[in-house]
Amino acid sequence: MSAGDIDKLMKLSEDPPFADHKDLYRLIDDIEHGDVKWNTASISYSGPAPPGPRPSWMDKMHDIWYRDPLEVVKSLIANPDFADEFDYAPYHEYIGSDHIFQNLMSGDWAWRQADEISEDRQTHGAMFVPVIEGSDKTTVSVGTGNNSYWPIYISIGNIHNRSRRSHRNGVVLLGFLNDPKTENQFRNTVEYRKFTRQLVHSSLRHIFSTLAPGMTVAVVVKCGDGHFRRAIFGLGPYIGDYPEQCLLASIVQGWCAKCISLPSCEPDSYTGEIVPRSVDHTVAVVEYFELKTLWEEYGIVGDVIPFAEYFPRGNIYEMISPDILHQLIKGTFKDHCITWVEQAIHTSAPNRKSALQVLDLIDCRIAVVPPFTGLRHFPQGRRFKQWTGDDSKALMKVFLL
Repeated sequence: MSAGDIDKLMKLSEDPPFADHKDLYRLIDDIEHGDVKWNTASISYSGPAPPGPRPSWMDKMHDIWYRDPLEVVKSLIANPDFADEFDYAPYHEYIGSDHIFQNLMSGDWAWRQADEISEDRQTHGAMFVPVIEGSDKTTVSVGTGNNSYWPIYISIGNIHNRSRRSHRNGVVLLGFLNDPKTENQFRNTVEYRKFTRQLVHSSLRHIFSTLAPGMTVAVVVKCGDGHFRRAIFGLGPYIGDYPEQCLLASIVQGWCAKCISLPSCEPDSYTGEIVPRSVDHTVAVVEYFELKTLWEEYGIVGDVIPFAEYFPRGNIYEMISPDILHQLIKGTFKDHCITWVEQAIHTSAPNRKSALQVLDLIDCRIAVVPPFTGLRHFPQGRRFKQWTGDDSKALMKVFLL
């Protein structure tokens, strides 16, 4: 019912339960049960102005919308639907001598975090709650002016993977990051690129700020089984595609966000030990080298500090986790396998026309695959304009066989 209709309805009664629609909305907002309420924050540029015309992005207020992650995490812990598929402590599972990895709490990272918690007398015996984050910057065809769409989601690693995938409340929308716009003449300037990177890290630092106290001092939470436990929070895996991984870790695109290997290093020819990135190494090189050297020789964006460095339990190099859709399904199959086959055909064919004829023959063979349970029919072959995850997984069965 619209606000105007609510007002008309209230006027029909001599003793209406609400004065108007605002009174009704105010009561709904005050109800303690239900989803965590939304908040908004504004971030603006406060640095020096460059000579010449002042870019519009320097004067704008860049808004972010979010919910309190502490309250969201508490609601996930207290959800009784997860009581039977919830890990209250890390564990190791073996079949013979093989370590079995199934849920997040069965891994070595959660085990190490629990060891650190147990060594502190103030947190000894507390339940470790890893907060899983994920974001995917994209665009939408419909909207209200700005078609940029940058949602961020969270979950907790205590919930079993099977339950998280199947349950509608296992993954929660936490907020929306801001994607600033500017004029074409300022889009590639150093100041603008630095501001866009800093805006993301400042936004994430502000959004997750309520979790920071609970990373060093145990917080009493109610669990889905009805018991109260002391909990210590930690920033867990952050799931994102490669551009977002570089942005979050302040790494130059083209470099690995997990190790310090050179971009030109071929896996087959590299015989040395792969050294993972660490906070201590990054702090050391940032202290002694200039920004240009950091960029060119270490692949580090030295003038932006990753948001995770402001949290006691947040190592961005350990947090980064691959995006299954973009990096494994679409990345490995579409961007690598399909592209490699097409390039091989163009290289071996005597001319471009012959190569295109071979590709047409492949499409014809895909189109005439007989229907079968579990197989999807592709009447146009593999010529998609927009590849989705379902397209890639379904075509993979036909193309590779």
